[in-house]
Amino acid sequence: MSVELNHTIVHARDKRESAAFLARILGLEAGAEWGPFVPVSTSNGVTLDFATVPAESIVMQHYAFLLSDEEFDAAFARIRQAGITYYADPHGKQPGEINHHHGGRGLYFHDPAGHGMEIITRPYGSDEPSAES
Repeated sequence: MSVELNHTIVHARDKRESAAFLARILGLEAGAEWGPFVPVSTSNGVTLDFATVPAESIVMQHYAFLLSDEEFDAAFARIRQAGITYYADPHGKQPGEINHHHGGRGLYFHDPAGHGMEIITRPYGSDEPSAES
């Protein structure tokens, strides 16, 4: 059996709010509450289990999601429609812009708990060959 990431726990101030937020942006569904978690599953089988914890114990994490061009367009439209601030860079120095790294498109935004979320259309290191190649 090959090694695969199966799930991770995402700390939130409100697990339902954070799970619903991410699911809405990505065009996914938040699952039914399961024990202390509200799951959001991705198409490659990884589940993000949102858990409510005290706000002072939340440490900002980064989560990056690889989307098709069509999924990116839809997610980007939902981000803009919701008035969510987004950035071309992870440090928030380029608000209202997207990037074109690795031959694709990407952007960063924050979830309700302050986690850094990223959506990209090309994995890191997958630059398309230039016309000179």
